Amino acid sequence: MKIDIISAVPELLDSPLNYSIVQRAKEKNLVDINVINLHDYGLNKYKQIDDTQYGGGAGMVLMVEPLYNCIMDLKRETVYDEIIYLTPDGDTYNQKTANSLSLKGNLLLICGHYKGVDERIREHLVTLEISVGDYVLSGGEIAAAILTDSIVRLIPGVINDIESALSDSFQDDLLSPPVYTRPADFKGWKVPDILLSGHDQKIGDWRLEQSIRRTEERRPDLLKE
Repeated sequence: MKIDIISAVPELLDSPLNYSIVQRAKEKNLVDINVINLHDYGLNKYKQIDDTQYGGGAGMVLMVEPLYNCIMDLKRETVYDEIIYLTPDGDTYNQKTANSLSLKGNLLLICGHYKGVDERIREHLVTLEISVGDYVLSGGEIAAAILTDSIVRLIPGVINDIESALSDSFQDDLLSPPVYTRPADFKGWKVPDILLSGHDQKIGDWRLEQSIRRTEERRPDLLKE
């Protein structure tokens, strides 16, 4: 898989893309991640990428020309399955979308900044708009890191135990069951006996029951879906 990310502040992506699972995926050559500095396509000697908005109002807007030139340049080298704009008014991101995107070959992520991007980019070039929640971030870089991490961990070979990823919360619209590890008794707080029984079928049934119960209590909206 290849993931290209257009950013006005690429330094914000240094840490999340160069450690832990994402870094191991890169080392295994299972994913190729590139961060493109939008300022490289800025206009005039000041490398300008933003301007005031037509009609007045507070806040700057990422200009159409630098973004257009950057996207067109990237598209000459790569055929993208999706060009994704990260924005608070996009479709709310969830595990189903992560699963779907993990099956793609090439993704281009556009990090919004300031008041957003010139609407013409959204109208003519963007194929998918995603929000990571009903709140506003200073820029789309954190959202891009969230997407990248959640997608990359689903690529076969990235996580040694793929069952671990497939049993995470929100897979099958259920929250994960409670988990325990050693010791079996800590200050009188005991691990449920069923988990110590060695009976795989009964343990599996217990975990499913716990997942359903936890989802009913904490996220009943998932069961309605």
